[in-house]
Amino acid sequence: MLTPLLFSPRLKDKIWGGTKLKSIFGKAATSDKLGESWELSGYEGDESVVMNGPLAGNDLRELIEVYMGDLVGDKVFEEHGHSFPLLFKLIDANENLSIQVHPGDEVAADRHHSYGKTEMWYVVDADPGAELIIGFKEDCSRDTYLDALDNDTVEELLQHVPVSKGDVFFIPAGLVHAIGKGVVVAEIQQSSDVTYRIYDFKRKDDQGNERELHTDEALDVIDFSASRSPKTPYKAELNALTPLITCEYFNTGILRFNTPLERNYSTIDSFVAYMCLEGVVEIRWNEEVLKVKAGDTVLIPAVIDSVKLIPIAETVLLEVFVP
Repeated sequence: MLTPLLFSPRLKDKIWGGTKLKSIFGKAATSDKLGESWELSGYEGDESVVMNGPLAGNDLRELIEVYMGDLVGDKVFEEHGHSFPLLFKLIDANENLSIQVHPGDEVAADRHHSYGKTEMWYVVDADPGAELIIGFKEDCSRDTYLDALDNDTVEELLQHVPVSKGDVFFIPAGLVHAIGKGVVVAEIQQSSDVTYRIYDFKRKDDQGNERELHTDEALDVIDFSASRSPKTPYKAELNALTPLITCEYFNTGILRFNTPLERNYSTIDSFVAYMCLEGVVEIRWNEEVLKVKAGDTVLIPAVIDSVKLIPIAETVLLEVFVP
């Protein structure tokens, strides 16, 4: 019988990475450049491996091949087959990430045989004065944009948004964006690793080389219109689900609770994933218990209709499923 599943994270050092994923969540960093922890992934070559229960040692793709709709939901399996449609990450930007954009489904399928990349961010931590880049300040033309790239002034065209812990941002394909120095985010995205880097601050790697830019590829996918309201407003209720993001790829809500909660999923035909960002919680079902702490991401198979959440301390979970 399928049970809630914990997975070993895939840790990735980055030129811009730091130490906060270790200090905040206890990730087993082997350097001071840990940039990403892929928490739940079916991406080819980076499939997550189960670390609890009788299925320990099996990766996510193998589980989908065996359990199909019982694991991910019949509707999800019918649409995506053996591919897990979402990717869950924790990201530590110790330095500015490159300014980038992602293609949508059509371009990504045509050029890369991949899903597109629509994503969302929940800000886990932010240094004083930290910011994100989200879209253009004003409507922009291709020519103005290309001139700014040539003159190293593209940042002046873009919207710089101050951020604080708990802020939420929706980043559809085509929206130019960057995570700024001093920001840690939980990212939920389509299962894609296609990124077009449009500006990288003339940064050089250990060999003294600037990283590749993708100016021509990005031109076809950039949304040049102004992004006037990049932040998703919400007010998290205690001991209740607060919706955050609803789109065609994922529904995300936040649970902040200090008393037991019952969650029933009998009306959705999808797996559910919890990203635990604060606290400790016991997940109970069918007389069994799984303890989850901050930094863990748990997959609730679609065949499990309900769970009880028992907080050991006040807990914050992101709850995600495919609509």
